[in-house]
Amino acid sequence: MTLLGWLTIFLFAAVLTLLAMPLGRYMAAVYTGRPTILDPLFRTPERLFYRIMRVDPERGQDWKAYAKSLLIFSLAGWLLLYLILRTQTLWNFTGLNPEHFHSAPWNVTFNTTSSFLTNTNWQYYGGETTMSYFSQMAGLTVQNFLSAGVGIAVAVALIRGIIGRSGTSIGNFWQDLIRTVLWVLTPLAFVTALILVFQGSIQNFSHYLNFNGPTGLANQIAMGPVASQEAIKNLGTNGGGFFNTNSAHPFENPTGFTNLVEMLAVLVIPAALIFMYGRMTGNRRQGYTIYGVVMFMFLCGAAVAYIAEAHGTPAQHAAGLHTGVFTGSTGGNLEG
Repeated sequence: MTLLGWLTIFLFAAVLTLLAMPLGRYMAAVYTGRPTILDPLFRTPERLFYRIMRVDPERGQDWKAYAKSLLIFSLAGWLLLYLILRTQTLWNFTGLNPEHFHSAPWNVTFNTTSSFLTNTNWQYYGGETTMSYFSQMAGLTVQNFLSAGVGIAVAVALIRGIIGRSGTSIGNFWQDLIRTVLWVLTPLAFVTALILVFQGSIQNFSHYLNFNGPTGLANQIAMGPVASQEAIKNLGTNGGGFFNTNSAHPFENPTGFTNLVEMLAVLVIPAALIFMYGRMTGNRRQGYTIYGVVMFMFLCGAAVAYIAEAHGTPAQHAAGLHTGVFTGSTGGNLEG
């Protein structure tokens, strides 16, 4: 353990709070219909989506109608994602399967589809050895947006139910979903992806690179549209990355700064939802209180984890390994 290590934890918490407060204010404006800076950009596509889906966004729904819409949308999303993954080889004409990967077995596809739909994103495959670029983008990345959007929409509906100012109506699922994806997730993911690209994360449609290593053995470096998927993976707390090793891969997380950005991305929306709750209920102090309790629990958990990791493991001590702090190492058994 070091003083710098402790300061880093508290600095992270402070930066997270400074980002979450204005984001919570912005999200409250989005879901209460107040003007936002992004309205001119997204109003037209929003109306287009309503027209395509033939829904009336101003028509309030009770919890049963809201749940029905959610289930119908989720079922349609499941079927579409399953179809994309199972017909992966049929999309070769797009040029987005340069390695000519075959479709995964039905059980792996079923598991993957169900996992991404529920925002669980448990992966029983290696992305760079199984999924085409089309499957990663049109299938998994899109579902990363939608599953997170559904979860946030439900949180907003729950807040409206707690407030209880609209009778039996808790809002309109379609409006909440579209505003979440357009006004919240898309701009945040765009900015995050740009940061990742500037820091060295890759974003391309190139063939994998083949080369011979120092020993003469053939090696391969995977390519692909990584940054765009990595951004929403973290923002939506999805966990379904482009590579098998996820953010331990240098193309997903190339620098210490991107590691900080990705950690902030994981927590900034959940933290902002608490401040949004305070504003939507008209009781900001209650939002601050809840956030304070949550942050206290987070810091306690981080402290326990840091102390445990910094002291190493019995196996390390038994092997006589040096687990103290030295140049180039923070000591202990820290992951990575």
